[in-house]
Amino acid sequence: MGVHPGEGRLIAQPQAAPLAQSLQLLQQKIGIHFRDPELLLEAVTHSSFANESPHLSPRDNERLEYLGDAVLQLITAEYLYKHHPGATEGELTQTRSAMVNTNTLALLAEQLELGSYLYLGKGIAKGGGRNLKSLLANAFEAVLGAMFLDAGYDAAYHYYLNRYRSLPTPAKDENFKGRLQQVAQERFGATPFYDSEGARVGTKREYTSVVFAGAEPLGTGHGETKQEAEQDAARAALATLLGAAAEKPAAKTPKPRARRSPRKRVEAAAPESGEPTATETAILAPEAEPRQEAEPQPEPGPEPAPTQPSEPAETRSRQFGEPLE
Repeated sequence: MGVHPGEGRLIAQPQAAPLAQSLQLLQQKIGIHFRDPELLLEAVTHSSFANESPHLSPRDNERLEYLGDAVLQLITAEYLYKHHPGATEGELTQTRSAMVNTNTLALLAEQLELGSYLYLGKGIAKGGGRNLKSLLANAFEAVLGAMFLDAGYDAAYHYYLNRYRSLPTPAKDENFKGRLQQVAQERFGATPFYDSEGARVGTKREYTSVVFAGAEPLGTGHGETKQEAEQDAARAALATLLGAAAEKPAAKTPKPRARRSPRKRVEAAAPESGEPTATETAILAPEAEPRQEAEPQPEPGPEPAPTQPSEPAETRSRQFGEPLE
């Protein structure tokens, strides 16, 4: 696979000028000698720099980023298909998401120290753009796209997988969309869907996404890309759904306590060491029947006073056994 013979020269015409010294160092780190050095220059040129200095680098890396993303999806899909023959489609998709998410690609870019080689506009450079994960991940995809055009698919395939395997620890998978899909199917029996829109803010494009699992929205997110906005929306939805689930047990505890108000005489007879365990509750419940005659006595005895005979045994058991937290 890759570019057909001679096609690369039609896509990007090489220039006679050699690479700058910094890009020569980057080329050495990558380990591939670019036949068309302009591809590498284009891969590290952010749109902010191209807009400010078109005479130095007229083309930004957005087109190469688009190409690199597609190549990366194919590389990981082929690799997982061959090396995980027993995995389902859903498992393959989730694993691929972990291999190509922003955190993983940013780590690979940091291995190359790619941020220090990027051509950025003055504002983004001063604002810490060289360390921005999304920007680094996009630049890595652009470099991979340039590698694909210059050296072919096999070179890009082996380069990416070798770098991925060299990561010291697996990158954290912030696959909020995958987690939300599981939660939504369990709660609502439905697969979440996203409504995303993009708008240009200054020189950048920002996306807003709303996730639904039915008629009601579950969460809203924002990001520089559609994928980031959808992940942010899924994260917000999970925080709402899982947060509500964590509060449910606490909401149930006051209910049995409200039934104690007419039984102050019974509470006074409870042991001072604390409320009884479940075993003690099981013992107390059957003893209540033979002691009904002692109920009118005002003096509390060492044993807890029985309940009225008309009350079911289950209610008496809950009175003593419910608040065990």
